[in-house]
Amino acid sequence: MKNVEVVAAIVIKDQKILAVQKGAAKKEYMSFKWEFPGGKIEAGETLETALKREMLEELNLVVQLKNLLITIEHDYPDFHLKMHCFICDYIEGDLILHEHIQAVWLDITELTHLDWAEADIPVVPEIENYLISIRFY
Repeated sequence: MKNVEVVAAIVIKDQKILAVQKGAAKKEYMSFKWEFPGGKIEAGETLETALKREMLEELNLVVQLKNLLITIEHDYPDFHLKMHCFICDYIEGDLILHEHIQAVWLDITELTHLDWAEADIPVVPEIENYLISIRFY
């Protein structure tokens, strides 16, 4: 089974969290699913460099990584995913979708309403626990 390592951003802006939706995909099980933005780590990149690059390339956003929230490992039908999820502050940029069909800024209570990609599902309660721990809401 192929191994894929990626980074994902839990971007916080004005007490809202960014979620993005995939379009139709070659892998049917990924079509139209919601995810936290990010992407693959290129050779020689640090996790931080990869995430900042992906956010700029895919969404035209500059973010500041605060801390690693969780690393998820998940087996999809044709690959094993290792996803490093970082809490990030929005710094600047007008959101422009280059890879996704939709983006939304959601309150923590709205996150459970989306049809998440399987690997992103366990990230949602971790976000809630983190936000409670810092008395975010």
